[in-house]
Amino acid sequence: MAHCLRAHCGSAMADGEFSEHLRESLAAAEKLSGIANERELKHIAALQSWLAGEFKKSVDFLESILIDHPRDVLALQIAHLSDFYLGDAHNLRDRVARVLPRYDEDTPGYGYALGMYAFGLEECNEYSRAEQVGHQALEINRKDVWALHAVAHVLEMQGRQLEGIDLYESRTDDWVPDNGFAVHNWWHLALYYLDLQDYDKVFQIYDDMISGGSVALENLDASALLWRLYLLGVDVEDRWSALADKWSESIPHAGYYCFNDCHAMMAFVADGRNQQAETMLGKLEASAHGDNYSAWMTRSVGLPVARAVNAYAQERYAEAAEALASVRYTANLFGGSHAQRDLISQTLIESAIRSGQHKFARALLAERTAKKDTSPQTWLNTARVLDALQCREESERASSRAENLLNRARTSHWQCTNWWLPRERGIPAGTS
Repeated sequence: MAHCLRAHCGSAMADGEFSEHLRESLAAAEKLSGIANERELKHIAALQSWLAGEFKKSVDFLESILIDHPRDVLALQIAHLSDFYLGDAHNLRDRVARVLPRYDEDTPGYGYALGMYAFGLEECNEYSRAEQVGHQALEINRKDVWALHAVAHVLEMQGRQLEGIDLYESRTDDWVPDNGFAVHNWWHLALYYLDLQDYDKVFQIYDDMISGGSVALENLDASALLWRLYLLGVDVEDRWSALADKWSESIPHAGYYCFNDCHAMMAFVADGRNQQAETMLGKLEASAHGDNYSAWMTRSVGLPVARAVNAYAQERYAEAAEALASVRYTANLFGGSHAQRDLISQTLIESAIRSGQHKFARALLAERTAKKDTSPQTWLNTARVLDALQCREESERASSRAENLLNRARTSHWQCTNWWLPRERGIPAGTS
């Protein structure tokens, strides 16, 4: 099991660069398989499947372990991460729910199981319950960064930016030190500031806390943040170049987990590295012809998204919009969270606007405001579209809505040293 643990640490990175690490540890475990019990053999089988790109089969082996051994916390943790990488929201929630009755407050790991359950609830849009369970987990262990992250997701999806800033900035000692997940949580904090158009703060977080990432899971957060700024037309200066240099090292492993590859494409095209972008597309096209689960993910979502990113950078906006519209309801199949995949919707909307499809963009923005009406940027985009459609009065109302939301945030900034409000004073959903 020690070798399996080490191998699972490699699989948990969801990055082909760690394949050799995984392969070495797996080989060591396989040498001892003659004395392994059934549970250990299933761990080995799960790792073999993951290495072969059969991600779904790997999770099935882990589930079979949990049915017989619901307190195998390694199987639970890796299965939960795998559900995230596969975009399987229902099992993010239900796989944990199936074992929770075998845990209680006296069981080691109970708080962590609750934190996982909270994230699964959030990804199934059960926001109130997710927030409750997430805080319950944090009461057990303030340093449970996955539980904190689950609550942060709720606040992001509901547009509760000031509460999100408060959540993170009031307890940095809990989630920043000695923590491999800190970069992703910094990314979430930056998103709140981005929505409130405090770009100086966004760049400060990026430069100090995100840009130094060294693995794909961190570099994709960097790409996801810079691409949002790119869509807004915000000058990021030379930041794309440094990030593209890092992604260049991933090209030999492209096609293993396409969610990473699409974020690498963002860096290549935004930095004008057309040759590397074409190489990446070629790798994805070759991978798409495979017969494993990884290839299916690439065919289904990864390749269309990568092509759309490339088309957008080349100002072929109608082509980008068409490609993204075709996968907008199936994008979960290549992994990530709702918050991460929101980049697809944002790119689709901007592509529709720039290609002159203003009625389509208006419909997409109406859908967006119905879910999250406290985003100033959404209202500003709505105003742009309505103005293009010569709906002047409606455009003015949308602009006013955006300005009101920003003014509330600025007022809060003046009143509070760190630009955050206590939870009971945050902007409630639906406030104009």
